[in-house]
Amino acid sequence: MHARLPAYAVALAALTVAASLPGCASSTAGNVYSRAETRQAQVVKYGTVEAIQPVRIEGSRTHIGTVTGAVLGGLAGSTVGGGTGQKAAVVAGAVAGGVAGQAAEERLTRADGLELTVRLENGNVMAIVQEQSAQSFQVGQRVRVIQHNGTYRVSP
Repeated sequence: MHARLPAYAVALAALTVAASLPGCASSTAGNVYSRAETRQAQVVKYGTVEAIQPVRIEGSRTHIGTVTGAVLGGLAGSTVGGGTGQKAAVVAGAVAGGVAGQAAEERLTRADGLELTVRLENGNVMAIVQEQSAQSFQVGQRVRVIQHNGTYRVSP
């Protein structure tokens, strides 16, 4: 005998997973550091902002959204019919849920960003893209360009 999940249980599970997806993304804002970046020496250079261009940072496509969507889709499919029809509904639900979960993850983790073009004191020019944050920048503003292990950030 196969027990079916009530529709409200499937809906509750879907809402719980959807609410947790934005928490999976890490920020790429200039004023956000990962735990691993703390207590590390960083190179600081000074420069002047020459240009600011708004950009869109694409969302992540990890397996979290795909797997979560597939599980939820399969669970939803298990509530349909019985026998062979139910098995087909589980498979179809898992495939559709996986596709929808991947799309949802990408959409939920997109971010607005800035491409900051900075002329360093040594004359070199750099363009650095970082997620938009509460920090504000203006053309002509003196800024710090902070570098550590190939990661650059601009800070007022």
